[in-house]
Amino acid sequence: MFKIIRREEMADGTVILNEIEAPKIAGKEKPGQFVLLKANEDGERIPLTMAETDPEKGTITVIYMVIGKTTALFKTLQVGDAFQDVIGPLGKATHIENVGKVVCVGGGTGTAVLHPITRAMKNAGNHVITILGARNKGLLILEDLMRKVSDDFYITTDDGSYGRHGLVTDALRDILDKEKINQVVAIGPVPMMKFVSKLTKEYNVPTLVSLNPIMVDGTGMCGCCRVTVDDTTKFACVDGPEFDGHKVDYDELMLRLQAYTEEEKRCYDEFCKLPG
Repeated sequence: MFKIIRREEMADGTVILNEIEAPKIAGKEKPGQFVLLKANEDGERIPLTMAETDPEKGTITVIYMVIGKTTALFKTLQVGDAFQDVIGPLGKATHIENVGKVVCVGGGTGTAVLHPITRAMKNAGNHVITILGARNKGLLILEDLMRKVSDDFYITTDDGSYGRHGLVTDALRDILDKEKINQVVAIGPVPMMKFVSKLTKEYNVPTLVSLNPIMVDGTGMCGCCRVTVDDTTKFACVDGPEFDGHKVDYDELMLRLQAYTEEEKRCYDEFCKLPG
């Protein structure tokens, strides 16, 4: 069993942080890798990228949005409760090197995935510029942590309630117009990654994206995470989850993400109706 030792609710209770005792995983994790979690014997296992690890304490931290039955079940777990299974680390680690100036763009819970990568980029000697975006101020997460690992820091909100009024691509274009950027890392909702990649392609800036939203099984066996990258079929959970953003077929990816929308909603609604 893997005990929860810290729990926080963010973004008006729609995003949950769990710090979990998992010493063997904490000692081996690298930025960009994920774990599989299962709450109980009857539960579904799902992949979540680690937002932070503490090898000395023997803990890993995951952050997830409550969006379906399984994450709703996870939300019921409190400090002292435990996940039945936590498996990992899985997936290919992010390639980290000193390339010069790196822009890290995060949106939604993608910021949790972005944090260890941003920190590693900074520790490698890069000048790190971070842009975080959200629909409104209440949905921003990890602002303080991201500021600490960034040389320059920008926030955008769709409604203008905090930071710059606009999209992350607006702030990114301004930076690309003014400075020589060597790499962009974008992690968040698929439409955001699509338009960040479309923009950086205009400036010929290498761009890394994480396709963890499509992952289900986490081992490549179910095939649900198939994506087309550079006209070749890849499996996000074993070949990624990170890929060259300029080579991803985002339109196909977004269609695949909608494949089980009705079933997911039905399962979530039925779970929410359960007593207790």
